[in-house]
Amino acid sequence: MQTKSSAAPVAFKDIRGVPVSYPDRAAIDGLESAILMSLSFRGDAIGEIDKVLQEHPDFIMGWLFKAGWLTQAMETRVYQMMLDSLSEAERLISKGNEREQGHFEAVKAWIEGDFFGAVQKWEAVLTRYPMDLLALELIHYTMVLLGDVPGQRDVVARVFNLWDESIPGYEFVLGFYSFGLEENRDFARAEELARQALSIRPDNPYAVHTVSHVMEMRGRQAGGIRFMRDYAATWGTSNFANHLWWHTGLYHLDLEQYDDVYKIFDTHLDSRNKDGHKYEELDAAALLWRMNLVGQDAGDRWSHLADKWEPAAQDTLYAFNDVHAMLTFVSDDREEAQKALLSANERYLENASDANVAMTREIGLPFCLAMQDFKRENYTACVERLLPIRYMTHRLGGSYAQRDIIGWTLLEAALRAKQFDLALALANERTGIKPTSAQNWRAVARAFRGLGDRGQADRATAKAQALIAA
Repeated sequence: MQTKSSAAPVAFKDIRGVPVSYPDRAAIDGLESAILMSLSFRGDAIGEIDKVLQEHPDFIMGWLFKAGWLTQAMETRVYQMMLDSLSEAERLISKGNEREQGHFEAVKAWIEGDFFGAVQKWEAVLTRYPMDLLALELIHYTMVLLGDVPGQRDVVARVFNLWDESIPGYEFVLGFYSFGLEENRDFARAEELARQALSIRPDNPYAVHTVSHVMEMRGRQAGGIRFMRDYAATWGTSNFANHLWWHTGLYHLDLEQYDDVYKIFDTHLDSRNKDGHKYEELDAAALLWRMNLVGQDAGDRWSHLADKWEPAAQDTLYAFNDVHAMLTFVSDDREEAQKALLSANERYLENASDANVAMTREIGLPFCLAMQDFKRENYTACVERLLPIRYMTHRLGGSYAQRDIIGWTLLEAALRAKQFDLALALANERTGIKPTSAQNWRAVARAFRGLGDRGQADRATAKAQALIAA
């Protein structure tokens, strides 16, 4: 007769069957709650895992979740917290399983500045454990940060056929895959999978995000506004909800509904009375700059936003952040802040070797200098800086919709520099991609007018007016 003591030890797993070394179901369930918060952009995922770790300080996967989720902030304010979390995980790593050791090595690579190496290590975890939803989440989001457009889609494709609706979290996998498909211009399938995700979980902001991108890229502005308004009550109040309001603002901007754009800005993106997390400040700067490109006066909004960005002027942590900081400094005529940002980036490029160096050198710094040129009305110099990099902008990170600010600035600079042949070519590119944009047709009209072709200019203007009327 077998004794109780000779029985095999219990193998602990999460709700998707992924192994966890810590032998306490309450801790594992608490981690799942934190992961769900990170996936749905609801609640405080870090606060939730902190509660778990207070009760279970030796829960290595809890520390690894905390460190891993903090990598996505790309802000110096969280850096020490991330280091401390990794240090706690290192204290326990000898008892960790293969999956946990992989997460540890990934975060360690990230902290050392090897962002692409971190992705590879998370990918190794996902290959071995295709139901590791945390690994999939971190890889996908990081590929968005790094501008790896094919990777955003393909990392999900590697495991997608192994998932189905019976596995908890499938709706989030659909959301990741749909966004990767959208960024790779497979718009029909992207929208189909995103709407499937929403049918499972209507309060899935990332699936809403995919549909908003599809409608933006396809120029379905009126439909986009209706869709976003229909789902707005499900977004919550996170920084990601602010990002969805930014998308809504883009539709109104394209339809020249400028009062609606500022209403969205003032209600949802103005961070003067908020904590000031960079995500909302990125969107605020990007929206105001676009309004500047169409000649709208921002009032004192730039001043308040520049106040938020100035403490981060010398971070050099992420080029995508730096260019948005520069938008505010240039727009609010903060010469010293501009000098501080450029000097910090120049020193950084001389001494650093992390993954952000290439992003800064190839795209970030040229765009920062081009913004200075634009504000100083040196439009020819602005064109000369931006024209060579217009097809390289994915290296800055973010989405096509976010990076479009560079192409739009280039077009506007070409028009103001009276380089009308170039401006017409650039405007034609934009109408070819999004023919339902009134802004694009107005640019075509301005270029033709500059070339002296009044008939073509009038036809393009009429096209813009018809789109607005419709």
